[in-house]
Amino acid sequence: MALPSLRALRHRNFRIFLSGQVVAIIGYWVQLVAQSWLLYRLSGLATLLGVLSFASSVPILILAPIAGLWADRCNLHRAMFTIQMLECLQAIILATLALTGVIAPWHIITLAMCLGILVAFELPIRHAYLLELVEGKEDLSNAIALTSLMVNCGRLVGPAIAGLLIGLLSEAHCFLINALSFIAVIITLSMIRVTPLERTQSNKPALTELLEGFKYAWHIFPIRALLFILSAVAFFGTTYSTLMPVMVRQVFIGQADTMGFLMGAAGFGAVCGTLFLATRHNVRGLIRIIMGASFSAGIALLLFAHAPSALFAMPLMVVIGFGVLVTSVSINMILQTIVDDDKRGRIMSLYTAAFLGIMPFGALTAGTVADWLGPRFTLTLSGTCCAIAASILMNHRQRLRLQVGVIYDRLGLAHKKSSRKY
Repeated sequence: MALPSLRALRHRNFRIFLSGQVVAIIGYWVQLVAQSWLLYRLSGLATLLGVLSFASSVPILILAPIAGLWADRCNLHRAMFTIQMLECLQAIILATLALTGVIAPWHIITLAMCLGILVAFELPIRHAYLLELVEGKEDLSNAIALTSLMVNCGRLVGPAIAGLLIGLLSEAHCFLINALSFIAVIITLSMIRVTPLERTQSNKPALTELLEGFKYAWHIFPIRALLFILSAVAFFGTTYSTLMPVMVRQVFIGQADTMGFLMGAAGFGAVCGTLFLATRHNVRGLIRIIMGASFSAGIALLLFAHAPSALFAMPLMVVIGFGVLVTSVSINMILQTIVDDDKRGRIMSLYTAAFLGIMPFGALTAGTVADWLGPRFTLTLSGTCCAIAASILMNHRQRLRLQVGVIYDRLGLAHKKSSRKY
């Protein structure tokens, strides 16, 4: 594999932003693993793990369209700074409750929902903010790939750190580390100096503009098809993260460190996926890759459900992490490339809703079914459905390639090898 392109790092603001965010992402994953482990330790219920995922992500589905409209109107730098400060406050409250020993399951779920509300606004703003950080579309796809690499390096390291800290200290110390990580975020955001991109002022009512975004996405088949497969992967392909504590404790008879290493294996697969995407010249050819990645993730999840031990499960987690990441980031790259600038925030909010907003419904369903029929059956069903959704997309590949290829040609994207590969 060729070395990944780093051309987006030539932009000073993007370099500074990335350095702060990598620290924050590690802290985020440390907290995410610790809160799931703590909740299951306190309650012993897989259903509550589903409720936790649902509570943390359903605000994204509800609020993302509003957040996307706001992202098309607000000062993105100030909005990012404000949201990061509020997320820091959430981490401080969670750490304080855990360190004082008064934390209860409802505290964890409620604070997870508060963080979900903040993330619902952060993600569309973050997607739009990248365009300002790299000062145009030339290096945008590379910036997306490098940002994803940063996120998944944190996903690789964070769970392993959480597993070790829980064993050596406690979940509370994991929450404290996440709170402290925001120091780096606040410092780096304070150093960034961006020139906001010019935007066309609109006097239309907010509801009208929201409906325009929905209609725009629905009437362009490539956008509609890509959001479909993204939703399917989010609902079925990510259920492993919700049921991981159950699989580790009931099936693999492991402890928190086992869970950390399995989640880290998925993170390693995701890092490999981002390195792969960062080597690409442009977005041509990604449609075919999305089909293969989503199908592979489904099959690997089905096999993971029947793994006899954590050792056998680990390489399957690498494949799942690779498939889910390549699917989601490739779709991000295509959408960011083909959408009109004045609708970028709204379309990327639909991307956020289709992925992170759909995940809670899959998590809640998986947790409930696992309590009734067991985690192995639940993950088998999830993997099968994910593979079927990928097969449906494959049946429409000719139409999808043709229409997205027309858009690429209009944008002047160079062919790398074959004009038929879109």
